[in-house]
Amino acid sequence: MSDDVRQALTARQPTGRLGTPADVAGVVAFLLSQDGRWINGQLIKADGGFSV
Repeated sequence: MSDDVRQALTARQPTGRLGTPADVAGVVAFLLSQDGRWINGQLIKADGGFSV
């Protein structure tokens, strides 16, 4: 990803930063935990608000 693309995407991101693998891993860990056991058949967007 070029610096120009990174800067443009970051400017559009409500959190002011791009996501990391750890951000997605946290969602996956929750879904696999006992706390997430009741969630199934859902489309979960883990994009930090980018698609809003």
